[in-house]
Amino acid sequence: MKTYSPKASELTHKWYLIDAKDKVLGRLATEIASRLRGKHKAEFAPHMDNGDFIIVINADKIKVTGQKMTQKRYYRHTGYPSGLKETTLSDMLKTKPESVITKAVRGMLPKSALGFQMIKKLKVYTGTEHPHQAQQPEVLDI
Repeated sequence: MKTYSPKASELTHKWYLIDAKDKVLGRLATEIASRLRGKHKAEFAPHMDNGDFIIVINADKIKVTGQKMTQKRYYRHTGYPSGLKETTLSDMLKTKPESVITKAVRGMLPKSALGFQMIKKLKVYTGTEHPHQAQQPEVLDI
């Protein structure tokens, strides 16, 4: 018996809509990463991008447990000597709430060109409006 490997022409990518209001960040990110990889499908192949498109709305209304609002830090470097910048989660939610979910999901995807291809299928928005009505996304309750 041979192992089944799906072909790129056989793959179908659905669109799902997730409301992040009052959802815990880590648990939401794991479910999104699993759907982006396609692990929920029977024809999952680790070397292919057979995941679905995910639209996340209300990204600014997520919840975190414990003291993460003040203790969790995001780091970036400017490229200059002693150019390390740090930001807390509460500041990130005020300025760029979309990047909080994107960074959490990106850390759970493969660190390769395949992971970059998967993260492009994630669309995150702050409000309840999104420009993807034409794709007729299904509401996914997590």
